[in-house]
Amino acid sequence: MRVQEEIESRLRAAFAPSTLEVVDESEQHRGHAGYQEGGQSHFRVQIAAAGFADLSRIARHRAVHEALGKDLVGRIHALALHISA
Repeated sequence: MRVQEEIESRLRAAFAPSTLEVVDESEQHRGHAGYQEGGQSHFRVQIAAAGFADLSRIARHRAVHEALGKDLVGRIHALALHISA
């Protein structure tokens, strides 16, 4: 399974989001630190879920990282998160 698909799968399972968009932006970082041939290293995630309503911005980011797990986060060089309730 590709990293992008793993991100989507884990976030859907953890948050049942009303909106989820995971974009692989790796190609935009060609020649920069962390770029790897074939992509799957730089991602932008936009997610909205009711479960984020009472969480601070930091708590939302921590919840997403926890849902993704250390194994998956360790394979990602850059992860831009846009989280809303």
